[in-house]
Amino acid sequence: MQVRHLLLIAILALTAACSSTKEVVDENLSEVELYQQAQADLDNHSYTSATAKLKALESRYPFGRYADQAQLELIYAYYKNSEPEAAKSAAERFIRLHPQHPNVDYAYYLKGLTSFDQDVGLLARFLPLDMTKRDPGAARDSYNEFAQLTSRFPNSRYAPDAKQRMIYLRNLLAAYEIHVAHYYLTRQAYVASANRGRYVVENFQETPSVADGLAVMVESYQRLHLDKLADTSLEVLRDNYPNHASLVDGQFVPQVSESDNRSWLSKATLGLIESSTPLPPGETRANQDVQKQFQDAKDAIPAELKPKDADGNIIEEPETETNSRSWFSYMTLGLFD
Repeated sequence: MQVRHLLLIAILALTAACSSTKEVVDENLSEVELYQQAQADLDNHSYTSATAKLKALESRYPFGRYADQAQLELIYAYYKNSEPEAAKSAAERFIRLHPQHPNVDYAYYLKGLTSFDQDVGLLARFLPLDMTKRDPGAARDSYNEFAQLTSRFPNSRYAPDAKQRMIYLRNLLAAYEIHVAHYYLTRQAYVASANRGRYVVENFQETPSVADGLAVMVESYQRLHLDKLADTSLEVLRDNYPNHASLVDGQFVPQVSESDNRSWLSKATLGLIESSTPLPPGETRANQDVQKQFQDAKDAIPAELKPKDADGNIIEEPETETNSRSWFSYMTLGLFD
């Protein structure tokens, strides 16, 4: 019982800590006092309180000397308070209102940084998750936003860090494409896997995934019996990446075993619609499952509980005929049976 009480107290304390109440900012504070208090909250990592004061400062003194700075620091406060959408919106607003501001590069940088950290949730921070297998939407946005910063402000103090992050993001996006290509290989969608591999080779040069893209192309072309394309890709792979895992003593070893026992429907839909043995007319998988469950339950009945004749022998139920319906019954969906 004590453990339950402690657990209840911990849950209530966590709920109280996570719940945020809207802070009321003193209306009598001057512009300088509001800015100083907001700075103090930022220094103390009280980002919710800092956000409230910065928003009040901007709305009460829109033409004051701290208005522009408050808008910039509001982006930072939203970012640190794990409010990515609010941070992006504030950054876009600042860029739109102050395109010639001397610190507008900071808004571009924070916008890219927000997208960069958006995929890193609570689980990803503490568990060894493979980020290359996750949806790359935020990573792609971050790369594009950092690219805007480095192209528009090549001499910015934030450009070197942005370029380093872009290298990481580019490697991540390339690795994601390889994962997708391998998925298509397992689904025997060889045209799609070859296109993904070629996309990596053409658009992600100087990334570690280029070798994997070539290997995917070789394997896909071999499956498609496009020998000339396969040999060309294999030659490039041997010349540039002789130590790749798919090469054993110079010979290419496929990474995915081939299996051609799937139906044309399964292949045409990239495996999304798997087909097995065709069902009899009027039959469904659900009906089969119910019949199997019924039969299993009937077989599990103890012998002493089964019906018996006068001599004590178990009465066997007659087997029902299957597929005895007429064509008229099938055409009318059994309405006139």
